[in-house]
Amino acid sequence: MSSTNLRRVIVIALIVLWEVLPRTGAIPELFLPSLSQTLQAGWSEAAEYRHALLVTLYEVAAAMVIACGGGILAGAVIGSLPRPRVLIMPMVSSLYAVPLVILYPVFTVWLGIGSESKIAFAGLYGFLPTMLATAAGIQTIDPQLLLAARSMGATLSQRVTRVLIPAAIPTVLSGLRVGGALVIVGVVVSEMLISSAGIGYLISRYRTILDSPHVFAGVLLVLAMAVAFNALIRLIERRAAVWQVGTRAGDNAIVKVGQVA
Repeated sequence: MSSTNLRRVIVIALIVLWEVLPRTGAIPELFLPSLSQTLQAGWSEAAEYRHALLVTLYEVAAAMVIACGGGILAGAVIGSLPRPRVLIMPMVSSLYAVPLVILYPVFTVWLGIGSESKIAFAGLYGFLPTMLATAAGIQTIDPQLLLAARSMGATLSQRVTRVLIPAAIPTVLSGLRVGGALVIVGVVVSEMLISSAGIGYLISRYRTILDSPHVFAGVLLVLAMAVAFNALIRLIERRAAVWQVGTRAGDNAIVKVGQVA
């Protein structure tokens, strides 16, 4: 059996168990409602969940710009410059080891309990692994590529966007996968802690009244967002498969720099 078929069998088995185990009483429905009950609960409050999903998607998208866009650029610059790399990377690595959720109250003090604090917190949450992965990928690039780019008169911005990032694409995408997942987690967790809107808020609200079907309906939406993001990264990986760390990536990048310089 191929790995794809095996994954499908596992997913189908989990779905069947989710429906059967609560129905037969093997698992109390307070702990795990059946899948049909969960879907029915979500459908009955579809308008509420739709509004909450739009709020969460907005916050996730804004935080992604900070985490992924800013993380890639910062990692590319820091990874390509020796002095900033030596000064900044140890501090960032140490900060990444700290559970950043303890900083969320600080963001609420600075930015309030609205979307701004959640975007800033989730953006920082995903920014650090994206930047670290990009900087690590930059350091694996053959120095001769950068030397060739400089000899052709490429500016710093051209070296970053046309040599460094393309040559480090595999590592950058690995960082994006982790950083994007942490953005989703950061937004939902912050909504669960202090919020009046969003999927996390609904999960927390229904949890307080022990309404398990509605809680798991929210969990399903979060899972759907994570799966959709992972599928997007896989699509980008397939499109970017031509960029491999090595001579071919470097040659293509240098040619592009030469055309612009």
